[in-house]
Amino acid sequence: MSAVVRRLALAVVGLTCLAALRAPSLFAQAPRQTDDDFIPLDRLPPAEQMAAAPLLVAAYSVVLVVLFLYVLSVARRLNVVQREVDRLEADVKRTSRA
Repeated sequence: MSAVVRRLALAVVGLTCLAALRAPSLFAQAPRQTDDDFIPLDRLPPAEQMAAAPLLVAAYSVVLVVLFLYVLSVARRLNVVQREVDRLEADVKRTSRA
């Protein structure tokens, strides 16, 4: 390992330890919930209820957009490769005739 990588790893470990010391509540276990803490969904105030449909539609939209962009990227690269193959075939035919 190079000296730069060792120093960087040491800095990351040091900063992690420092953060753990300064915020012990982040690593403490959450208090256990009892049966008295359970509130049915229909009793929650409307401000605390969250509909799942908009989140599901958003997630599928993001996945479809990323998939579309990936397919578009692959299609463009395939077109470049196809043009290069066509050019090389033409060069081979031209040089084999001469």
